[in-house]
Amino acid sequence: MGPMIQRYSRPEMRAIWTDENKLKIWLQIELLASEALVKEGVVPAKDFQKIKAGCDKWFADLPGLVARQRELEKTLNHDVIGFTTAVAEVINDNASRWFHFGLTSSDVGDTCYGVQMMQSADILVADLKKLLPVIDRRAKEHKFTPCIGRSHGIHGEPTTFGLKMALMHDEFGRALDRLERARQVVAIGKLSGAVGTSAHLSPRVESYVCKKLGLRPAPIATQVVQRDIHAEFQITLALVAASIERWAVEFRHLQRTEVLEAEEAFTVGQKGSSAMPHKRNPITWERLTGLARVIRGNAMASLENVALWHERDISHSSVERIIFPDSCTLLDYMIGLLTRLMDGLVVYPANMKKNLSLSLGMWNSQTVLLALIKKGLTREAAYKICQDAAMKTWEVKHAGRDDADFVEQLKATPEVAKHFKKGELEALCSLDFHFKEVNNRFKKLGL
Repeated sequence: MGPMIQRYSRPEMRAIWTDENKLKIWLQIELLASEALVKEGVVPAKDFQKIKAGCDKWFADLPGLVARQRELEKTLNHDVIGFTTAVAEVINDNASRWFHFGLTSSDVGDTCYGVQMMQSADILVADLKKLLPVIDRRAKEHKFTPCIGRSHGIHGEPTTFGLKMALMHDEFGRALDRLERARQVVAIGKLSGAVGTSAHLSPRVESYVCKKLGLRPAPIATQVVQRDIHAEFQITLALVAASIERWAVEFRHLQRTEVLEAEEAFTVGQKGSSAMPHKRNPITWERLTGLARVIRGNAMASLENVALWHERDISHSSVERIIFPDSCTLLDYMIGLLTRLMDGLVVYPANMKKNLSLSLGMWNSQTVLLALIKKGLTREAAYKICQDAAMKTWEVKHAGRDDADFVEQLKATPEVAKHFKKGELEALCSLDFHFKEVNNRFKKLGL
Protein backbone atom coordinates (compact mmCIF):
# COMPACT_ATOMS: atom_id res chain seq x y z
CA MET A 1 0.00 0.00 0.00
CA GLY A 2 1.58 3.26 -1.16
CA PRO A 3 2.17 6.24 1.13
CA MET A 4 -0.40 8.37 -0.73
CA ILE A 5 -3.15 5.82 -0.05
CA GLN A 6 -2.02 5.38 3.54
CA ARG A 7 -2.19 9.14 4.00
CA TYR A 8 -5.59 9.79 2.46
CA SER A 9 -7.62 6.60 2.87
CA ARG A 10 -9.81 6.30 5.93
CA PRO A 11 -8.12 4.81 9.00
CA GLU A 12 -11.23 2.71 9.66
CA MET A 13 -10.69 0.86 6.37
CA ARG A 14 -6.96 0.46 6.88
CA ALA A 15 -7.61 -0.91 10.37
CA ILE A 16 -9.72 -3.75 8.98
CA TRP A 17 -6.74 -5.17 7.09
CA THR A 18 -4.14 -4.87 9.85
CA ASP A 19 -2.60 -7.94 11.44
CA GLU A 20 -4.09 -6.82 14.74
CA ASN A 21 -7.63 -7.02 13.38
CA LYS A 22 -6.94 -10.27 11.58
CA LEU A 23 -5.64 -11.99 14.71
CA LYS A 24 -8.47 -10.50 16.74
CA ILE A 25 -10.95 -12.18 14.37
CA TRP A 26 -8.93 -15.41 14.49
CA LEU A 27 -9.22 -15.33 18.29
CA GLN A 28 -12.96 -14.77 18.03
CA ILE A 29 -13.38 -17.69 15.63
CA GLU A 30 -11.33 -20.05 17.80
CA LEU A 31 -13.04 -18.97 21.01
CA LEU A 32 -16.51 -19.39 19.48
CA ALA A 33 -15.55 -22.82 18.15
CA SER A 34 -14.38 -23.86 21.63
CA GLU A 35 -17.57 -22.49 23.14
CA ALA A 36 -19.62 -24.52 20.65
CA LEU A 37 -17.60 -27.61 21.51
CA VAL A 38 -18.55 -27.16 25.15
CA LYS A 39 -22.19 -27.25 24.06
CA GLU A 40 -21.39 -30.37 22.05
CA GLY A 41 -19.95 -32.05 25.15
CA VAL A 42 -16.46 -32.30 23.65
CA VAL A 43 -14.58 -29.62 25.60
CA PRO A 44 -14.92 -29.55 29.43
CA ALA A 45 -16.29 -26.26 30.70
CA LYS A 46 -13.35 -25.77 33.07
CA ASP A 47 -10.93 -26.15 30.17
CA PHE A 48 -12.91 -23.66 28.12
CA GLN A 49 -12.56 -21.10 30.92
CA LYS A 50 -8.78 -21.49 30.75
CA ILE A 51 -8.88 -21.12 26.94
CA LYS A 52 -11.02 -18.01 27.31
CA ALA A 53 -8.64 -16.54 29.88
CA GLY A 54 -5.72 -17.06 27.51
CA CYS A 55 -7.61 -15.48 24.62
CA ASP A 56 -8.63 -12.55 26.80
CA LYS A 57 -4.97 -11.85 27.57
CA TRP A 58 -4.24 -11.57 23.86
CA PHE A 59 -7.43 -9.59 23.17
CA ALA A 60 -6.02 -7.04 25.61
CA ASP A 61 -2.63 -7.04 23.88
CA LEU A 62 -3.18 -7.53 20.15
CA PRO A 63 0.14 -5.86 19.18
CA GLY A 64 1.87 -8.29 21.52
CA LEU A 65 0.08 -11.23 19.89
CA VAL A 66 1.12 -10.02 16.43
CA ALA A 67 4.74 -9.70 17.54
CA ARG A 68 4.79 -13.16 19.13
CA GLN A 69 3.04 -14.79 16.17
CA ARG A 70 5.55 -13.24 13.75
CA GLU A 71 8.46 -14.36 15.89
CA LEU A 72 7.18 -17.94 15.97
CA GLU A 73 6.39 -17.91 12.26
CA LYS A 74 10.06 -17.27 11.45
CA THR A 75 10.84 -20.75 12.72
CA LEU A 76 7.56 -22.54 12.05
CA ASN A 77 7.07 -21.03 8.57
CA HIS A 78 3.32 -21.25 9.14
CA ASP A 79 1.22 -18.28 10.19
CA VAL A 80 -1.70 -20.14 11.76
CA ILE A 81 0.53 -22.51 13.73
CA GLY A 82 2.46 -19.47 14.92
CA PHE A 83 -0.84 -18.05 16.10
CA THR A 84 -2.09 -21.22 17.84
CA THR A 85 1.30 -21.69 19.50
CA ALA A 86 1.26 -18.09 20.80
CA VAL A 87 -2.19 -18.66 22.30
CA ALA A 88 -1.22 -22.04 23.78
CA GLU A 89 1.71 -20.34 25.51
CA VAL A 90 -0.56 -17.97 27.43
CA ILE A 91 -3.12 -20.68 28.21
CA ASN A 92 -0.14 -22.51 29.72
CA ASP A 93 -2.19 -25.54 30.64
CA ASN A 94 -3.22 -28.91 29.25
CA ALA A 95 -6.50 -27.22 28.33
CA SER A 96 -4.68 -25.74 25.31
CA ARG A 97 -5.06 -29.11 23.60
CA TRP A 98 -8.66 -28.12 22.77
CA PHE A 99 -7.63 -24.88 21.09
CA HIS A 100 -8.05 -25.23 17.28
CA PHE A 101 -9.62 -28.67 17.85
CA GLY A 102 -10.92 -30.18 14.59
CA LEU A 103 -10.10 -27.06 12.60
CA THR A 104 -7.80 -26.51 9.65
CA SER A 105 -6.01 -23.27 8.86
CA SER A 106 -8.45 -22.23 6.14
CA ASP A 107 -11.37 -22.65 8.52
CA VAL A 108 -9.90 -19.75 10.43
CA GLY A 109 -8.44 -17.80 7.52
CA ASP A 110 -11.39 -17.98 5.14
CA THR A 111 -13.95 -17.25 7.83
CA CYS A 112 -11.84 -14.27 8.82
CA TYR A 113 -11.81 -13.08 5.21
CA GLY A 114 -15.59 -13.24 5.21
CA VAL A 115 -15.71 -10.95 8.24
CA GLN A 116 -13.10 -8.54 6.83
CA MET A 117 -14.79 -8.24 3.45
CA MET A 118 -18.14 -7.71 5.15
CA GLN A 119 -16.61 -4.98 7.33
CA SER A 120 -15.01 -3.38 4.27
CA ALA A 121 -18.26 -3.51 2.31
CA ASP A 122 -20.01 -1.68 5.16
CA ILE A 123 -17.54 1.18 4.85
CA LEU A 124 -17.77 1.29 1.06
CA VAL A 125 -21.56 1.34 1.21
CA ALA A 126 -21.36 4.21 3.70
CA ASP A 127 -18.93 6.00 1.35
CA LEU A 128 -21.40 5.84 -1.53
CA LYS A 129 -24.22 7.04 0.70
CA LYS A 130 -22.14 10.17 1.33
CA LEU A 131 -21.32 10.63 -2.36
CA LEU A 132 -24.87 10.38 -3.70
CA PRO A 133 -26.29 13.47 -1.93
CA VAL A 134 -23.40 15.56 -3.27
CA ILE A 135 -24.17 14.49 -6.84
CA ASP A 136 -27.87 15.06 -6.16
CA ARG A 137 -27.14 18.63 -5.10
CA ARG A 138 -25.02 19.36 -8.18
CA ALA A 139 -27.67 17.83 -10.44
CA LYS A 140 -30.43 20.06 -9.04
CA GLU A 141 -28.13 23.10 -9.09
CA HIS A 142 -27.60 22.70 -12.85
CA LYS A 143 -30.91 21.11 -13.75
CA PHE A 144 -31.47 23.55 -16.62
CA THR A 145 -27.90 24.67 -17.32
CA PRO A 146 -27.62 24.14 -21.09
CA CYS A 147 -24.63 22.35 -22.55
CA ILE A 148 -23.95 20.44 -25.73
CA GLY A 149 -24.21 16.68 -25.74
CA ARG A 150 -21.46 14.94 -27.67
CA SER A 151 -21.18 11.64 -29.47
CA HIS A 152 -17.78 10.52 -30.79
CA GLY A 153 -16.54 13.76 -29.16
CA ILE A 154 -18.55 15.74 -31.75
CA HIS A 155 -21.47 18.03 -31.01
CA GLY A 156 -24.78 16.20 -31.05
CA GLU A 157 -27.83 17.80 -29.43
CA PRO A 158 -28.29 20.00 -26.35
CA THR A 159 -28.61 18.51 -22.92
CA THR A 160 -28.22 20.05 -19.49
CA PHE A 161 -25.36 19.71 -17.09
CA GLY A 162 -27.95 18.69 -14.54
CA LEU A 163 -28.93 15.72 -16.70
CA LYS A 164 -25.28 14.70 -16.84
CA MET A 165 -25.19 14.79 -13.07
CA ALA A 166 -28.49 12.91 -12.85
CA LEU A 167 -26.96 10.19 -15.03
CA MET A 168 -23.98 10.07 -12.69
CA HIS A 169 -26.29 9.77 -9.69
CA ASP A 170 -28.11 6.88 -11.33
CA GLU A 171 -24.84 5.07 -12.05
CA PHE A 172 -23.61 5.33 -8.48
CA GLY A 173 -27.02 4.24 -7.26
CA ARG A 174 -26.36 1.01 -9.16
CA ALA A 175 -22.89 0.88 -7.62
CA LEU A 176 -24.49 1.06 -4.18
CA ASP A 177 -26.85 -1.79 -5.05
CA ARG A 178 -23.92 -3.88 -6.30
CA LEU A 179 -21.90 -3.34 -3.15
CA GLU A 180 -24.84 -4.22 -0.92
CA ARG A 181 -25.34 -7.45 -2.87
CA ALA A 182 -21.61 -8.20 -2.80
CA ARG A 183 -21.61 -7.82 0.97
CA GLN A 184 -24.18 -10.58 1.17
CA VAL A 185 -22.24 -12.78 -1.26
CA VAL A 186 -19.02 -12.71 0.77
CA ALA A 187 -20.64 -12.91 4.21
CA ILE A 188 -19.79 -16.58 4.31
CA GLY A 189 -17.59 -18.77 6.49
CA LYS A 190 -16.60 -22.41 6.84
CA LEU A 191 -15.43 -24.67 9.65
CA SER A 192 -15.74 -28.00 7.88
CA GLY A 193 -12.19 -29.30 8.15
CA ALA A 194 -9.29 -30.31 5.97
CA VAL A 195 -11.28 -31.25 2.87
CA GLY A 196 -14.71 -29.88 3.83
CA THR A 197 -16.34 -33.12 4.99
CA SER A 198 -17.01 -32.03 8.60
CA ALA A 199 -15.54 -35.39 9.67
CA HIS A 200 -13.90 -34.04 12.81
CA LEU A 201 -16.23 -31.19 13.70
CA SER A 202 -20.01 -31.16 13.79
CA PRO A 203 -21.72 -28.83 11.31
CA ARG A 204 -23.48 -27.43 14.39
CA VAL A 205 -20.16 -25.89 15.44
CA GLU A 206 -19.80 -24.25 12.03
CA SER A 207 -23.34 -22.90 12.19
CA TYR A 208 -22.85 -21.56 15.71
CA VAL A 209 -19.62 -19.74 14.90
CA CYS A 210 -20.87 -18.27 11.62
CA LYS A 211 -24.11 -17.04 13.17
CA LYS A 212 -22.23 -15.28 15.96
CA LEU A 213 -20.01 -13.56 13.37
CA GLY A 214 -22.93 -12.52 11.15
CA LEU A 215 -21.96 -14.98 8.41
CA ARG A 216 -23.68 -17.82 6.58
CA PRO A 217 -22.04 -21.26 6.67
CA ALA A 218 -20.86 -22.33 3.23
CA PRO A 219 -23.38 -24.98 2.12
CA ILE A 220 -20.43 -27.05 0.86
CA ALA A 221 -16.71 -26.40 0.66
CA THR A 222 -13.38 -28.07 0.14
CA GLN A 223 -10.60 -26.99 2.45
CA VAL A 224 -11.44 -23.46 1.34
CA VAL A 225 -14.42 -21.30 0.53
CA GLN A 226 -14.71 -21.40 -3.24
CA ARG A 227 -12.88 -18.49 -4.82
CA ASP A 228 -15.55 -17.56 -7.34
CA ILE A 229 -17.28 -16.01 -4.31
CA HIS A 230 -14.30 -13.79 -3.57
CA ALA A 231 -13.84 -13.03 -7.28
CA GLU A 232 -17.41 -11.74 -7.43
CA PHE A 233 -16.58 -9.32 -4.63
CA GLN A 234 -13.41 -8.14 -6.38
CA ILE A 235 -15.26 -7.74 -9.69
CA THR A 236 -17.86 -5.61 -7.92
CA LEU A 237 -15.11 -3.36 -6.57
CA ALA A 238 -13.67 -3.14 -10.09
CA LEU A 239 -17.08 -2.19 -11.49
CA VAL A 240 -17.45 0.63 -8.98
CA ALA A 241 -13.92 1.79 -9.83
CA ALA A 242 -14.81 1.64 -13.53
CA SER A 243 -17.75 3.96 -12.88
CA ILE A 244 -15.42 6.35 -11.09
CA GLU A 245 -13.05 6.22 -14.06
CA ARG A 246 -15.92 6.80 -16.48
CA TRP A 247 -16.68 10.12 -14.79
CA ALA A 248 -13.02 10.98 -14.29
CA VAL A 249 -12.56 10.72 -18.06
CA GLU A 250 -15.66 12.85 -18.63
CA PHE A 251 -14.46 15.64 -16.36
CA ARG A 252 -10.91 15.48 -17.73
CA HIS A 253 -12.38 16.18 -21.14
CA LEU A 254 -14.56 18.99 -19.81
CA GLN A 255 -11.47 20.64 -18.29
CA ARG A 256 -9.53 20.76 -21.57
CA THR A 257 -8.62 24.32 -22.53
CA GLU A 258 -10.68 24.11 -25.72
CA VAL A 259 -13.74 23.00 -23.73
CA LEU A 260 -13.42 24.25 -20.12
CA GLU A 261 -16.99 23.60 -19.07
CA ALA A 262 -16.02 22.21 -15.67
CA GLU A 263 -12.81 22.15 -13.67
CA GLU A 264 -11.56 20.48 -10.53
CA ALA A 265 -10.96 23.01 -7.78
CA PHE A 266 -7.49 24.57 -7.83
CA THR A 267 -6.65 25.35 -4.23
CA VAL A 268 -4.77 28.35 -2.88
CA GLY A 269 -1.04 27.70 -3.08
CA GLN A 270 -1.39 24.75 -5.45
CA LYS A 271 1.11 24.41 -8.32
CA GLY A 272 0.18 22.95 -11.69
CA SER A 273 3.52 22.33 -13.36
CA SER A 274 7.18 22.48 -12.43
CA ALA A 275 7.94 24.06 -15.80
CA MET A 276 4.81 26.03 -16.77
CA PRO A 277 3.40 28.27 -14.03
CA HIS A 278 0.12 28.82 -15.88
CA LYS A 279 -1.03 25.19 -15.75
CA ARG A 280 -4.15 24.00 -13.88
CA ASN A 281 -4.22 20.30 -14.64
CA PRO A 282 -6.94 17.68 -13.94
CA ILE A 283 -4.44 15.72 -11.86
CA THR A 284 -6.95 14.32 -9.39
CA TRP A 285 -9.24 13.01 -12.11
CA GLU A 286 -6.17 11.45 -13.71
CA ARG A 287 -5.22 9.86 -10.40
CA LEU A 288 -8.64 8.23 -10.20
CA THR A 289 -8.29 6.97 -13.77
CA GLY A 290 -4.98 5.32 -12.90
CA LEU A 291 -6.18 3.77 -9.64
CA ALA A 292 -9.16 2.20 -11.40
CA ARG A 293 -6.64 0.24 -13.46
CA VAL A 294 -5.09 -1.18 -10.31
CA ILE A 295 -8.44 -2.42 -8.99
CA ARG A 296 -9.26 -3.95 -12.40
CA GLY A 297 -5.92 -5.73 -12.32
CA ASN A 298 -6.69 -7.06 -8.86
CA ALA A 299 -10.06 -8.32 -10.12
CA MET A 300 -8.24 -10.23 -12.85
CA ALA A 301 -5.95 -11.75 -10.22
CA SER A 302 -9.02 -12.85 -8.24
CA LEU A 303 -10.33 -14.65 -11.33
CA GLU A 304 -7.00 -16.46 -11.62
CA ASN A 305 -7.52 -17.61 -8.01
CA VAL A 306 -10.69 -19.53 -8.82
CA ALA A 307 -8.89 -22.55 -10.29
CA LEU A 308 -7.10 -24.43 -7.49
CA TRP A 309 -5.70 -27.96 -7.39
CA HIS A 310 -8.23 -30.50 -6.14
CA GLU A 311 -9.50 -29.61 -2.66
CA ARG A 312 -7.00 -26.81 -2.25
CA ASP A 313 -3.57 -25.45 -2.93
CA ILE A 314 -2.18 -22.12 -1.70
CA SER A 315 -1.51 -20.37 -5.01
CA HIS A 316 -4.37 -18.00 -4.14
CA SER A 317 -3.09 -17.15 -0.67
CA SER A 318 -0.22 -14.82 -1.51
CA VAL A 319 -2.37 -13.00 -4.06
CA GLU A 320 -5.20 -12.39 -1.62
CA ARG A 321 -2.90 -10.92 1.02
CA ILE A 322 -2.33 -8.11 -1.49
CA ILE A 323 -5.53 -7.70 -3.47
CA PHE A 324 -8.07 -7.80 -0.62
CA PRO A 325 -6.60 -4.97 1.46
CA ASP A 326 -5.40 -2.99 -1.56
CA SER A 327 -8.67 -3.05 -3.49
CA CYS A 328 -10.83 -2.27 -0.46
CA THR A 329 -8.55 0.51 0.73
CA LEU A 330 -8.10 1.96 -2.76
CA LEU A 331 -11.82 2.07 -3.47
CA ASP A 332 -12.52 3.68 -0.10
CA TYR A 333 -9.95 6.34 -0.96
CA MET A 334 -11.31 6.79 -4.50
CA ILE A 335 -14.92 7.26 -3.42
CA GLY A 336 -13.88 9.76 -0.76
CA LEU A 337 -11.78 11.63 -3.31
CA LEU A 338 -14.62 11.63 -5.84
CA THR A 339 -16.96 13.05 -3.20
CA ARG A 340 -14.57 15.93 -2.51
CA LEU A 341 -14.09 16.58 -6.22
CA MET A 342 -17.82 16.72 -6.90
CA ASP A 343 -18.43 18.94 -3.91
CA GLY A 344 -15.85 21.47 -5.11
CA LEU A 345 -16.33 21.08 -8.87
CA VAL A 346 -16.17 24.45 -10.63
CA VAL A 347 -18.78 24.73 -13.38
CA TYR A 348 -18.66 27.32 -16.20
CA PRO A 349 -22.18 27.84 -17.66
CA ALA A 350 -20.94 30.70 -19.84
CA ASN A 351 -18.43 28.42 -21.54
CA MET A 352 -21.14 25.80 -21.97
CA LYS A 353 -23.26 28.41 -23.75
CA LYS A 354 -20.31 29.47 -25.90
CA ASN A 355 -19.51 25.88 -26.86
CA LEU A 356 -23.16 25.25 -27.64
CA SER A 357 -22.98 28.01 -30.24
CA LEU A 358 -19.94 26.52 -31.98
CA SER A 359 -22.06 24.14 -34.02
CA LEU A 360 -24.03 27.08 -35.40
CA GLY A 361 -27.46 25.72 -34.55
CA MET A 362 -26.86 22.44 -36.36
CA TRP A 363 -27.88 20.61 -33.22
CA ASN A 364 -31.41 21.24 -34.52
CA SER A 365 -30.91 18.93 -37.51
CA GLN A 366 -32.89 15.98 -36.13
CA THR A 367 -35.68 18.27 -34.94
CA VAL A 368 -36.07 19.66 -38.45
CA LEU A 369 -35.66 16.22 -40.03
CA LEU A 370 -38.56 14.84 -38.00
CA ALA A 371 -40.67 17.95 -38.56
CA LEU A 372 -40.25 17.58 -42.35
CA ILE A 373 -41.24 13.92 -42.12
CA LYS A 374 -44.40 14.98 -40.28
CA LYS A 375 -45.02 17.43 -43.11
CA GLY A 376 -45.17 14.51 -45.54
CA LEU A 377 -41.59 14.20 -46.88
CA THR A 378 -39.89 10.83 -47.03
CA ARG A 379 -37.11 10.29 -44.54
CA GLU A 380 -34.55 10.18 -47.32
CA ALA A 381 -35.71 13.49 -48.80
CA ALA A 382 -35.90 15.21 -45.43
CA TYR A 383 -32.45 13.87 -44.45
CA LYS A 384 -30.89 15.23 -47.68
CA ILE A 385 -32.42 18.66 -47.15
CA CYS A 386 -31.06 18.88 -43.58
CA GLN A 387 -27.65 17.49 -44.45
CA ASP A 388 -27.26 19.84 -47.43
CA ALA A 389 -28.15 22.81 -45.23
CA ALA A 390 -25.65 21.68 -42.59
CA MET A 391 -22.85 21.30 -45.13
CA LYS A 392 -23.58 24.76 -46.57
CA THR A 393 -23.51 26.18 -43.04
CA TRP A 394 -20.04 24.72 -42.52
CA GLU A 395 -18.91 26.12 -45.90
CA VAL A 396 -19.98 29.60 -44.87
CA LYS A 397 -18.19 29.21 -41.54
CA HIS A 398 -14.98 27.92 -43.11
CA ALA A 399 -15.05 30.77 -45.62
CA GLY A 400 -14.52 33.07 -42.63
CA ARG A 401 -17.95 34.67 -42.72
CA ASP A 402 -19.79 35.57 -39.51
CA ASP A 403 -23.31 34.87 -40.77
CA ALA A 404 -23.13 31.07 -40.69
CA ASP A 405 -26.34 29.78 -39.07
CA PHE A 406 -28.11 26.50 -39.69
CA VAL A 407 -31.65 27.78 -39.10
CA GLU A 408 -31.12 30.78 -41.37
CA GLN A 409 -29.72 28.45 -44.03
CA LEU A 410 -32.86 26.31 -43.76
CA LYS A 411 -35.14 29.34 -43.99
CA ALA A 412 -33.34 30.34 -47.19
CA THR A 413 -33.97 26.91 -48.69
CA PRO A 414 -37.25 27.00 -50.70
CA GLU A 415 -38.16 23.32 -50.16
CA VAL A 416 -37.95 23.97 -46.40
CA ALA A 417 -39.52 27.41 -46.19
CA LYS A 418 -42.69 26.32 -47.98
CA HIS A 419 -43.46 23.81 -45.24
CA PHE A 420 -43.27 26.15 -42.24
CA LYS A 421 -45.32 29.14 -41.17
CA LYS A 422 -43.56 32.30 -40.05
CA GLY A 423 -41.85 31.70 -36.68
CA GLU A 424 -42.65 27.97 -36.66
CA LEU A 425 -39.13 26.85 -37.48
CA GLU A 426 -37.61 29.17 -34.88
CA ALA A 427 -39.99 27.85 -32.22
CA LEU A 428 -38.99 24.29 -33.06
CA CYS A 429 -35.27 25.07 -32.97
CA SER A 430 -35.09 26.09 -29.32
CA LEU A 431 -33.57 24.81 -26.13
CA ASP A 432 -37.03 24.67 -24.57
CA PHE A 433 -37.97 21.98 -27.10
CA HIS A 434 -35.03 19.83 -25.97
CA PHE A 435 -35.57 20.41 -22.27
CA LYS A 436 -39.33 19.80 -22.04
CA GLU A 437 -38.83 16.40 -20.38
CA VAL A 438 -36.08 17.39 -17.94
CA ASN A 439 -38.41 17.71 -14.95
CA ASN A 440 -40.00 14.36 -15.72
CA ARG A 441 -36.59 12.72 -16.04
CA PHE A 442 -35.56 14.04 -12.62
CA LYS A 443 -38.86 12.88 -11.16
CA LYS A 444 -38.38 9.41 -12.63
CA LEU A 445 -34.96 9.21 -11.00
CA GLY A 446 -36.34 10.34 -7.66
CA LEU A 447 -34.30 13.55 -7.66
